[in-house]
Amino acid sequence: MTWLRDRVELLLFATSTILLAGGGAAWLLHATSVAEPAWIAGTLLGLVFSIAWTASAVRRRQPSVDAIALLALAGALWVNEPFAGAMITVMLATGQVLDARASARARRELSLLVERAPRTARRRVEGGVVEIPVDEVAKGDRILVGTGEVVPVDGRLVSGGVLDEAALTGESFPVERPAGDEVRSGVVNAGSPIDLVATSVAAQSTYAGVVRLVEQAQASSAPFVRAADRFAIIFVPLTLVLAGAAWALSGDPVRAVAVLVVATPCPLLLAAPIAIMSGLSRAAHIGVVVKGGGALERLAAGRVILFDKTGTLTQGQPALASVVTASDQIDADEILRLAACLDQVSPHVLASSIVTAAARRGLALQMPQDVQEEHGYGLRGRVGAHEVRVGKAAWIVGDLQPAWVRQVRRRADLDGSLTVFIALDGVPAGAFLLEDPIRPDAPRMVRALREVGISRVVLVTGDRADIADTVGRIVGVDTVLADCDPADKLAAIELEAAHAATIMVGDGVNDAPALAAAGVGVALAARGATASSEAADVVLTVDRLDALADAILIARRSKRIALQAVLVGMGLSLVAMVAAAAGLLPPAIGAITQEVIDVLAIGIALRAVLPGTVHTIAMPSADVAVARELKVEHDAVLAVVEQIRAVADTLSVQDCDLTPAHTLLDRLEGELVPHERADEAQLVPLVARALGGSDATASMSRTHAEIEHQVSRLRRLLRDVDNDTVQPEDVVELRRLLYGLYGVLRLHNAQEEEGAFSLVPSR
Repeated sequence: MTWLRDRVELLLFATSTILLAGGGAAWLLHATSVAEPAWIAGTLLGLVFSIAWTASAVRRRQPSVDAIALLALAGALWVNEPFAGAMITVMLATGQVLDARASARARRELSLLVERAPRTARRRVEGGVVEIPVDEVAKGDRILVGTGEVVPVDGRLVSGGVLDEAALTGESFPVERPAGDEVRSGVVNAGSPIDLVATSVAAQSTYAGVVRLVEQAQASSAPFVRAADRFAIIFVPLTLVLAGAAWALSGDPVRAVAVLVVATPCPLLLAAPIAIMSGLSRAAHIGVVVKGGGALERLAAGRVILFDKTGTLTQGQPALASVVTASDQIDADEILRLAACLDQVSPHVLASSIVTAAARRGLALQMPQDVQEEHGYGLRGRVGAHEVRVGKAAWIVGDLQPAWVRQVRRRADLDGSLTVFIALDGVPAGAFLLEDPIRPDAPRMVRALREVGISRVVLVTGDRADIADTVGRIVGVDTVLADCDPADKLAAIELEAAHAATIMVGDGVNDAPALAAAGVGVALAARGATASSEAADVVLTVDRLDALADAILIARRSKRIALQAVLVGMGLSLVAMVAAAAGLLPPAIGAITQEVIDVLAIGIALRAVLPGTVHTIAMPSADVAVARELKVEHDAVLAVVEQIRAVADTLSVQDCDLTPAHTLLDRLEGELVPHERADEAQLVPLVARALGGSDATASMSRTHAEIEHQVSRLRRLLRDVDNDTVQPEDVVELRRLLYGLYGVLRLHNAQEEEGAFSLVPSR
């Protein structure tokens, strides 16, 4: 039907233009016997369509200014002004074509995603590969994705690959992803064939969620657009009164027709929906699906924003924070590698976190054998020469409470972390602490929201107060509401809505009621579809929070442009109507004048489709590549940072062994210091270019210098003492120095994540 509608509109436009132009050419050649029939035919053509449009509006009980066009066309025939009638027909056809093109543009970015949705998947089975419908993929299945194929479900890479993620992120060049990385359905394999372990079924995967969002994102009539439609209730009687007065006072029906001709604002009133639909198109272009013009206008009006914590201001999935070993004789990287090898075959979210951490540290993984899952406890299997068990503390250490286990539990309680324990060959070997880290771009996003006019930022979460307060302080919110259930979140929204228009941002299933109750509900669906996406008015399909601030800018700009188009167009139309009533604009000239006014108004509205000011920082591809290389090194040296704390924890004034400290110093000078120097030489300049000045990187450079200074102090301290001459005060100073260096590095790494690596486009 859309195809037929577009063709009818184009046919109407082409036919009416040919009749108008042909009649004009004949008139210039003094062939009035040809010109007038051509113009009359054009007028009759417009009259037929006007009758159809007016009848349709009457059936829908919708106010419409098509009645004015109908009267103007009939009046033009009555007073023998066929040129004016033909011009009105062209004007109506032009408006319909522009409306159709604007609607098509608003749908284009979304419909392309739907067309690319995968229908089948290739599952590895014993003895080969079988092709199955994508709906039959189960968690844990091993899926083969060939070169050029779309990844059918969310999964974790078994081997590294090169992926084109433009459909989801908008990034124009392929990215390399190592083994263990999570990949989203909908991206394209741009390299050699890859294998992945499915972590979601098709219906819960990212791409399926995007398709559902597209189906919901219909450009429904926005409040501002409906206000423009209701303007017809006032405008039609006003036009008829003015036309009748002009006729009555002058006795000339031509003046009445002239008023009707210049009061034909059908394309003019299309200016508002064109601007709103253009805003929807721009938002979709940056990865924000806005479900209709009404949602776009409410987004523009928002002044108070409420955030859920988990998955919104935090990553929403555990990340490895620390590795604790049972003794000094166990290497932290080795037990991480063995655990990751075993966890490769598990779709569990904690297993994914451990595999990802090992991949980021560059640890070589191998496939496990004889893997068995102990439901509710963990996983066991053989990796190389070791029997490995990974799981809950009760299964790994039993009732044992050695010092290292107490330390793990204490740290987990203080930090709100999860723990996973590991045993090698039946002996407890260590534990992994996992936490939900704050998103590096969250503080920048909150600042950007304040810049676009958000006056109040509230964190509302079901998490405990101490953790929520920590997140709130770091990201910079105004108020923290903790220990909230869904009913508490609804109450918080009602309280804030009493003072200003609200925007609620969430990610989990329990956020769905709050998203539906807020003025605008915003869901993050970059990592998959949830009930929150179904309930939300706005959905971010890219994994960048600053897209929300950009969407608000786009919404406000679109609404402002729509208002400008209507005010300019209607103001000029009213002036022309008065001039026509006074006899200053005959119908023919009035028709040309109104066409110019309508084209001007629509041109103003189409400005909304052009790029405007946004907060997203565009980095050159060369800088992005360098930053990603440095990010890999950054992740790799995190193990060295954690080793600093581990060495400091084991220092004792009694029979102190300095060998671990010397080993640590070698790693600091061989790995950490060269990385910090590379950051200073390469990362700092590219961040300065992105942010527009060296002032933005001054603190980063100062911290680089402090880190190298503290490593130098450590070297001098260890040079002056050894295991035979070490004194208690030396141990105290060494421990103080190590804890200080650890604190500086943790803060510095967080600053780099926020101030540098968060600028890099998400993969």
